[in-house]
Amino acid sequence: MIKYIGSKRLLIPTIVSIVRGLPNVHTVLDAFSGTSRVGHALKSAGYEVTANDHTTYAYRLAQCYVAACRSQIVADAEKIIRELDALPGAAGYFTHTFCESSRYLQPHNGERVDAIRERIAQLALPPVLEAVVLVSLMEAADRVDSTCGLQMAYLKSWSPRSHNRMTLRVPDLLEGPGHALQTEAAAAAATRAFDVVYLDPPYNQHRYLGNYHVWESLVRWDKPEVYGIAMKRVDCREYKSAFNSRKNIRDAFASLLQNIDARYVLVSFNNEGYLNQADLIELLSVRGEVAAMDVDYKRYVGAQIGIYNPQGDKVGKVSHLRNRELLLLAGKDANAYLSGARARHAALAVPV
Repeated sequence: MIKYIGSKRLLIPTIVSIVRGLPNVHTVLDAFSGTSRVGHALKSAGYEVTANDHTTYAYRLAQCYVAACRSQIVADAEKIIRELDALPGAAGYFTHTFCESSRYLQPHNGERVDAIRERIAQLALPPVLEAVVLVSLMEAADRVDSTCGLQMAYLKSWSPRSHNRMTLRVPDLLEGPGHALQTEAAAAAATRAFDVVYLDPPYNQHRYLGNYHVWESLVRWDKPEVYGIAMKRVDCREYKSAFNSRKNIRDAFASLLQNIDARYVLVSFNNEGYLNQADLIELLSVRGEVAAMDVDYKRYVGAQIGIYNPQGDKVGKVSHLRNRELLLLAGKDANAYLSGARARHAALAVPV
């Protein structure tokens, strides 16, 4: 899957363990699905998952990793991806914008992105099959990019991986049913009753549309006007979420919780966020008993590298290199169920 700030890769065993420890759970909503890592893991564990996100790139990831049923789609996906991977490059919008005017990918790979994406548009594939093919392209480009995992900037010198030839692969598709939505979290939560709703909302001012605007433009293929050194889509200026606002996040969280019809609500939240543990416990108390635990881990790679100016000079010191991720469970007997998860996490945990 793509590199992603806020990814729950290291937390997935604990999240799945918490859900498995709850009684009579069959359906789960991942309301802020991002890369769909959590939804994919929960589907793999046997749950009927609905994954939702407002961005188009995340919706396509959800279609691929949660909604797609492997046996129904893999043969067609393999054939199309094999044909696309053999196409020669042809420079176009992507190359000019993200490889020449900026340095996200080297031009030889950008030309292949252009050719492959234009061909996908011509094929007019069924939506879920198209999503699988688009995710294959997105992940192939991610493997040869020249960033630290965010698209707010790119490296001054080409990364070693950027010299490699971009190669498409079939994504890790799962068998069975699943669902993908593209709407706001409160609207997704109001679609039906769920046994568990998992919430991993934005926690500070950084907007995921701006952080991953290249993938948004790649999957939408609308060739938008761009601005700034990062070549962001102009609509990055327009989209605003209450969860990115220190002033509004508390009310947004409270409103979301009121829209949820579920026996349990599981929340992950970063300690760099606008809400602290006491705030979250108070908000979640409307859902019943609340229990909390936290996990310590390294910050994203850009923080490990440090702060540099455009000339490549180190100009600042990063305040901290580790974070805590809060996990909070709300619902009947939450403390008893999370106590078991804490013990299982301690047994599984390795230094990160």
